[in-house]
Amino acid sequence: MSGTGYQTLLDCRRRSRYLRQHGFTIDQIAVILNLDHPATPLRLYRHAAGLTAAQTVATYHRLADTTGAGLRESRLYDYESWPEAGRRPSVFALRLMARVYGTRPIHLLTSAVLATYSVRDQHSLRQDG
Repeated sequence: MSGTGYQTLLDCRRRSRYLRQHGFTIDQIAVILNLDHPATPLRLYRHAAGLTAAQTVATYHRLADTTGAGLRESRLYDYESWPEAGRRPSVFALRLMARVYGTRPIHLLTSAVLATYSVRDQHSLRQDG
């Protein structure tokens, strides 16, 4: 992680911990962090949860009951960069990452990114929770 990215993560962790102690939900924290740290919702939720990419991948694998082939840090970064760069996450990956972050899959996407999914997948992502 670059120095700036790491400092952002540390700032977000500090703020997230403080906000959780005061009763804010992970969804509320992600919105607040977005005020100072413009990023994709997927990245903001990771920061709101206070997780590094490695911690996210480890939790993802534990929940999926898989090992290294399921998600790598580089793929997570690809997902977090979509649609400007990277790769669009699958519905399966979004569902699992929503569990990692304690939110609903629909919250991990902007409306523009959601529109890139099939109507069936959009409905599924809206229903999960």
